[in-house]
Amino acid sequence: MNTLNLDSFSNLELINVSTKLVKYGGHSALKLLESDVTTDEHSIAILPNSDFEDGVIETEIVGSPRVDAPEGMRGFVGIAFRVQPHASQFECFYLRPTNGRADDQLRRNHATQYISHPDFPWYKLREENPGVYESYTDLLPGEWTRIKIVVTGVRAQLYVNGAGQPCLIVNDLKLGKAKGQIGLWIGAGTEAYFSEISVAPLT
Repeated sequence: MNTLNLDSFSNLELINVSTKLVKYGGHSALKLLESDVTTDEHSIAILPNSDFEDGVIETEIVGSPRVDAPEGMRGFVGIAFRVQPHASQFECFYLRPTNGRADDQLRRNHATQYISHPDFPWYKLREENPGVYESYTDLLPGEWTRIKIVVTGVRAQLYVNGAGQPCLIVNDLKLGKAKGQIGLWIGAGTEAYFSEISVAPLT
Protein backbone atom coordinates (compact mmCIF):
# COMPACT_ATOMS: atom_id res chain seq x y z
CA MET A 1 0.00 0.00 0.00
CA ASN A 2 1.22 3.49 -0.85
CA THR A 3 0.06 6.34 1.39
CA LEU A 4 0.08 9.86 -0.03
CA ASN A 5 0.07 12.09 3.04
CA LEU A 6 -0.52 15.81 3.21
CA ASP A 7 3.20 16.57 3.24
CA SER A 8 3.42 15.14 -0.28
CA PHE A 9 0.70 17.51 -1.53
CA SER A 10 3.05 20.51 -1.75
CA ASN A 11 3.92 20.01 -5.43
CA LEU A 12 0.47 19.36 -6.85
CA GLU A 13 -0.38 20.45 -10.36
CA LEU A 14 -3.18 22.94 -9.73
CA ILE A 15 -5.81 23.60 -12.38
CA ASN A 16 -8.29 26.31 -11.37
CA VAL A 17 -7.86 25.58 -7.66
CA SER A 18 -6.10 27.09 -4.69
CA THR A 19 -4.95 24.92 -1.79
CA LYS A 20 -4.08 25.42 1.87
CA LEU A 21 -3.07 23.07 4.69
CA VAL A 22 -5.53 23.47 7.57
CA LYS A 23 -7.18 21.67 10.47
CA TYR A 24 -10.79 20.66 9.89
CA GLY A 25 -13.03 18.49 12.02
CA GLY A 26 -10.15 17.10 14.01
CA HIS A 27 -8.12 16.18 10.92
CA SER A 28 -5.17 17.70 9.19
CA ALA A 29 -6.55 18.54 5.78
CA LEU A 30 -5.86 20.11 2.43
CA LYS A 31 -8.49 22.75 1.67
CA LEU A 32 -9.49 23.31 -1.96
CA LEU A 33 -11.33 26.28 -3.43
CA GLU A 34 -11.85 27.34 -7.02
CA SER A 35 -9.34 29.99 -8.00
CA ASP A 36 -11.67 31.41 -10.66
CA VAL A 37 -15.40 30.99 -10.08
CA THR A 38 -16.23 32.42 -13.52
CA THR A 39 -14.49 29.74 -15.56
CA ASP A 40 -16.02 26.57 -16.97
CA GLU A 41 -12.67 24.78 -16.59
CA HIS A 42 -12.54 21.80 -14.25
CA SER A 43 -11.08 22.43 -10.80
CA ILE A 44 -8.57 19.72 -9.97
CA ALA A 45 -5.31 19.20 -8.10
CA ILE A 46 -3.23 16.41 -9.64
CA LEU A 47 -0.93 14.31 -7.45
CA PRO A 48 2.48 13.92 -9.12
CA ASN A 49 4.04 10.46 -9.29
CA SER A 50 0.68 8.84 -8.62
CA ASP A 51 0.64 6.50 -11.62
CA PHE A 52 -2.56 4.50 -11.37
CA GLU A 53 -4.23 1.93 -13.58
CA ASP A 54 -5.94 -0.73 -11.48
CA GLY A 55 -6.23 -0.83 -7.70
CA VAL A 56 -7.96 0.59 -4.65
CA ILE A 57 -8.01 4.27 -3.69
CA GLU A 58 -9.16 5.20 -0.17
CA THR A 59 -9.45 8.60 1.48
CA GLU A 60 -11.72 10.88 3.48
CA ILE A 61 -13.25 13.99 1.94
CA VAL A 62 -15.54 16.87 2.91
CA GLY A 63 -17.67 18.97 0.60
CA SER A 64 -20.13 21.79 1.20
CA PRO A 65 -21.35 24.81 -0.76
CA ARG A 66 -19.28 27.96 -0.26
CA VAL A 67 -20.99 30.71 1.68
CA ASP A 68 -21.07 32.79 -1.51
CA ALA A 69 -22.19 29.92 -3.76
CA PRO A 70 -25.22 30.42 -5.98
CA GLU A 71 -28.39 28.58 -5.02
CA GLY A 72 -28.42 25.01 -6.27
CA MET A 73 -24.76 24.24 -5.61
CA ARG A 74 -24.36 20.90 -3.82
CA GLY A 75 -20.82 20.87 -2.42
CA PHE A 76 -19.45 18.69 -5.24
CA VAL A 77 -16.30 16.82 -4.15
CA GLY A 78 -14.57 13.71 -5.42
CA ILE A 79 -11.53 11.81 -6.64
CA ALA A 80 -10.37 11.70 -10.25
CA PHE A 81 -8.31 8.75 -11.48
CA ARG A 82 -6.41 7.77 -14.62
CA VAL A 83 -5.87 11.50 -15.10
CA GLN A 84 -4.08 12.31 -18.36
CA PRO A 85 -1.49 15.15 -18.66
CA HIS A 86 -2.85 18.54 -17.60
CA ALA A 87 -6.25 16.93 -16.90
CA SER A 88 -7.04 16.66 -20.61
CA GLN A 89 -8.94 13.46 -19.79
CA PHE A 90 -9.91 11.70 -16.58
CA GLU A 91 -12.44 9.44 -14.86
CA CYS A 92 -14.09 10.68 -11.66
CA PHE A 93 -16.43 9.66 -8.87
CA TYR A 94 -17.86 12.54 -6.88
CA LEU A 95 -20.43 13.28 -4.18
CA ARG A 96 -23.21 15.84 -3.92
CA PRO A 97 -23.36 16.03 -0.10
CA THR A 98 -26.41 18.28 0.22
CA ASN A 99 -28.44 15.73 -1.74
CA GLY A 100 -27.89 12.89 0.73
CA ARG A 101 -30.75 13.79 3.07
CA ALA A 102 -32.90 15.98 0.84
CA ASP A 103 -36.69 15.64 1.19
CA ASP A 104 -36.96 15.17 -2.57
CA GLN A 105 -36.32 11.50 -3.44
CA LEU A 106 -35.21 12.31 -6.99
CA ARG A 107 -32.57 14.67 -5.62
CA ARG A 108 -31.42 11.97 -3.18
CA ASN A 109 -30.95 9.66 -6.15
CA HIS A 110 -28.33 12.11 -7.44
CA ALA A 111 -26.10 11.91 -4.33
CA THR A 112 -23.19 10.17 -6.12
CA GLN A 113 -21.99 10.61 -9.70
CA TYR A 114 -19.55 9.18 -12.24
CA ILE A 115 -18.21 11.35 -15.05
CA SER A 116 -15.53 10.99 -17.70
CA HIS A 117 -13.90 14.22 -18.88
CA PRO A 118 -14.25 15.64 -21.48
CA ASP A 119 -16.75 13.59 -23.48
CA PHE A 120 -19.14 12.37 -20.78
CA PRO A 121 -20.19 15.17 -18.38
CA TRP A 122 -22.91 14.44 -15.83
CA TYR A 123 -25.72 16.02 -17.84
CA LYS A 124 -24.96 13.95 -20.94
CA LEU A 125 -24.82 10.72 -18.94
CA ARG A 126 -28.07 11.60 -17.12
CA GLU A 127 -29.86 12.48 -20.34
CA GLU A 128 -28.72 9.42 -22.30
CA ASN A 129 -28.78 6.85 -19.46
CA PRO A 130 -30.98 8.08 -16.59
CA GLY A 131 -30.03 6.58 -13.24
CA VAL A 132 -27.13 4.49 -14.55
CA TYR A 133 -24.17 6.68 -13.59
CA GLU A 134 -25.46 8.17 -10.33
CA SER A 135 -27.07 6.80 -7.19
CA TYR A 136 -28.21 7.43 -3.63
CA THR A 137 -26.07 7.17 -0.54
CA ASP A 138 -26.41 8.80 2.87
CA LEU A 139 -24.31 12.00 3.04
CA LEU A 140 -24.01 15.12 5.14
CA PRO A 141 -22.38 18.34 3.91
CA GLY A 142 -19.44 19.60 5.92
CA GLU A 143 -18.67 16.21 7.49
CA TRP A 144 -15.84 13.80 6.77
CA THR A 145 -16.92 11.02 4.42
CA ARG A 146 -14.78 7.94 3.83
CA ILE A 147 -14.73 6.74 0.24
CA LYS A 148 -13.15 3.76 -1.47
CA ILE A 149 -12.79 3.42 -5.23
CA VAL A 150 -11.99 0.01 -6.71
CA VAL A 151 -10.84 0.01 -10.33
CA THR A 152 -10.06 -2.93 -12.58
CA GLY A 153 -9.99 -2.75 -16.36
CA VAL A 154 -13.08 -0.89 -17.53
CA ARG A 155 -14.96 -1.41 -14.24
CA ALA A 156 -15.03 0.83 -11.17
CA GLN A 157 -16.96 0.74 -7.89
CA LEU A 158 -17.58 3.46 -5.32
CA TYR A 159 -17.98 2.58 -1.62
CA VAL A 160 -18.98 5.16 0.99
CA ASN A 161 -18.41 5.17 4.76
CA GLY A 162 -17.23 1.59 5.07
CA ALA A 163 -20.24 -0.02 3.39
CA GLY A 164 -19.79 -3.66 2.43
CA GLN A 165 -21.43 -3.06 -0.94
CA PRO A 166 -20.74 -0.32 -3.50
CA CYS A 167 -23.31 2.42 -3.87
CA LEU A 168 -22.31 3.01 -7.52
CA ILE A 169 -20.96 0.58 -10.10
CA VAL A 170 -19.66 1.54 -13.54
CA ASN A 171 -19.01 -1.34 -15.94
CA ASP A 172 -17.90 0.73 -18.92
CA LEU A 173 -15.30 3.32 -17.96
CA LYS A 174 -15.27 5.69 -20.90
CA LEU A 175 -11.48 6.00 -21.23
CA GLY A 176 -11.10 2.24 -21.50
CA LYS A 177 -8.12 0.50 -19.91
CA ALA A 178 -6.14 3.68 -19.35
CA LYS A 179 -3.35 4.60 -16.95
CA GLY A 180 -2.83 8.01 -15.38
CA GLN A 181 -2.56 9.99 -12.18
CA ILE A 182 -4.89 10.66 -9.24
CA GLY A 183 -6.54 14.02 -8.71
CA LEU A 184 -8.52 15.87 -6.04
CA TRP A 185 -11.62 17.21 -7.77
CA ILE A 186 -14.19 19.84 -6.82
CA GLY A 187 -17.20 21.26 -8.63
CA ALA A 188 -18.62 24.75 -8.86
CA GLY A 189 -19.32 26.70 -5.67
CA THR A 190 -17.60 24.19 -3.41
CA GLU A 191 -15.44 24.36 -0.30
CA ALA A 192 -13.69 21.01 0.09
CA TYR A 193 -11.22 19.22 2.36
CA PHE A 194 -9.10 16.15 1.64
CA SER A 195 -7.13 13.89 3.97
CA GLU A 196 -4.30 11.51 3.12
CA ILE A 197 -4.87 9.02 0.32
CA SER A 198 -3.93 5.35 0.32
CA VAL A 199 -3.48 3.42 -2.90
CA ALA A 200 -3.26 -0.37 -2.88
CA PRO A 201 -3.11 -3.08 -5.55
CA LEU A 202 -6.08 -5.33 -6.10
CA THR A 203 -6.10 -8.44 -3.94
